[in-house]
Amino acid sequence: MKAGSHVPVLLEEALQALQVKEGGIYVDATYGRGGHARHIVERIGRLGQLHVYDRDPAACDHARRQFGNDRRVIIHQEPFSMLKQTFNRLGLTGRVHGILIDLGVSSPQLDEPKRGFSFQTDGPLDMRMDPNSGESAADWIRHAEENEIARVIRDYGEERFAKRIARAIVRERSIKPITSTNRLAEIISRAIPVREKSKNPATRTFQAIRIHINRELDELTKVLPQTVHLLASGGRLVVISFHSLEDRMVKHYFYTEAKGAALPPELPVNRDYFRPRLKIIGKALRARESEARNNPRARSAVLRIAERTDEKPYV
Repeated sequence: MKAGSHVPVLLEEALQALQVKEGGIYVDATYGRGGHARHIVERIGRLGQLHVYDRDPAACDHARRQFGNDRRVIIHQEPFSMLKQTFNRLGLTGRVHGILIDLGVSSPQLDEPKRGFSFQTDGPLDMRMDPNSGESAADWIRHAEENEIARVIRDYGEERFAKRIARAIVRERSIKPITSTNRLAEIISRAIPVREKSKNPATRTFQAIRIHINRELDELTKVLPQTVHLLASGGRLVVISFHSLEDRMVKHYFYTEAKGAALPPELPVNRDYFRPRLKIIGKALRARESEARNNPRARSAVLRIAERTDEKPYV
């Protein structure tokens, strides 16, 4: 795959799951470089709408170049946790036919050294989705306590050597500030006593720090409950996850909404009073062997689908 190019993951599966129709209103909550958005626009007809979201200014610049003259496409440069607020303001709550949330980092973000997401090439240790907001990874590493660094690496990276890595980071930053991706990767590599086959030792830690810096799990926690309010009856919510923590959150939310409210058995209220707001469509989908072979970033992808029920809950 050419560096800087972006290949949308599970493209056909996502489009089928959304059931895109002419005249529909859709949301691509993570535009990236428009891999999914382009195909959605082709299907919505002249009266449809596609709202695209991204907090990365470079992604929004790309969207403006691609769709700036297309009145069907509305570009929102903000995190997807703003969905409900934006759609309330537009008067579109409860009218959306499909929402796609692709939680992966886009290829240009990974492939551009200056963004600091990857250890493959040296660059400034940044990792921010929006380079104009919040603190960089280098800033956080400079002041974070050792226990906090270990917690982030353990909880978000599921790294069993989190304490050793955190100790090494604190030791090395006292000698010289850690400001480049290569230096951080070298520190991690020296701190880990064993190697996983076909996986760089820095993979889990870089992932964990990126998730922390961008508050990615917090954003997901905020947006999932918003989606059910936006969707019209029969509207689809499609989420593509690349991390086990994200996928567990999505799976739990889907099952909770599909089950309806959990009531104490002694409560004198009929179960039908609390109606499920979503129903789960099929099983989780993964990339086909051919896609995973051609696009290694698809190997960990998991796609889940839920549909807004016709029932209107009383609570």
